[in-house]
Amino acid sequence: MYIALNLKFLRKRKGQSQEEMAQTLGLNRSTYSGYENEVAQPSLELLLQIAQTEKIPLETLLSKRLDQLTAKDIDAMQGAWRTEASGQQLRVLTTVVNTSNEEEIELISEKVSAGYTSGYADPTYLQELPTLRLPFLSKDRKYRAFPIAGDSMPPVVHGSYVVGEFVQDWLRLPSNTPCVVVTREDGIVFKYVQNLLQEEQVLRLSSTNPIYPPFEVAVSEILEIWRFVSYISKELPDIQLDSAALGAQMRAIQADLQAALRSQNK
Repeated sequence: MYIALNLKFLRKRKGQSQEEMAQTLGLNRSTYSGYENEVAQPSLELLLQIAQTEKIPLETLLSKRLDQLTAKDIDAMQGAWRTEASGQQLRVLTTVVNTSNEEEIELISEKVSAGYTSGYADPTYLQELPTLRLPFLSKDRKYRAFPIAGDSMPPVVHGSYVVGEFVQDWLRLPSNTPCVVVTREDGIVFKYVQNLLQEEQVLRLSSTNPIYPPFEVAVSEILEIWRFVSYISKELPDIQLDSAALGAQMRAIQADLQAALRSQNK
């Protein structure tokens, strides 16, 4: 591995001292110096942070000598995430069509959802899925239905299906948009998205249930994004009424009625 060599190369390429590089990574200088001098090895978590900060694929950071690449190659590598995130490199989206050559909405059942990250581009996998049609959706866009598990996103409950619209350009996705995000590690997740791709090359995913903390996903881990358009559920949302407020409203209505009756009797 070329971790120490590459750390030194990246630091000098930016014209930084060890102290400045250490501060960028949230380390003290002596700890960082130990990594460059091969006295210690950075943790996997720190390596992921370095790869994300420097916009270098982790595999490249570990296994290739960056000092043997041209400046043009490194610039292209560090900008590759933007090409991917913006959809400039066309995302190949496999889909199912009916006999009228109209795209169907594939329904990913909970039973087969675990295999979606490996089968989402496989025609055989998709053709075996059930499909549905929702006539109120645009025929010019691509939709897919995903299963929801757990209690992290009320009022969408466990066992529901979220229908999402395929997002080609991730950079233009507005923050606070509910989306199905398909990642290499976590598979299918339904969350509110804070778009930090321009600033940090990550999405911050949040639940509506406050007991679940937000977490971040690096752009390199994202396979697909589907913007929420609808959901299908066998259960009505459980809306808890404030009995005290409801009682006060009823008393106010009764008082208004009594006042109206008194005015009529005069």
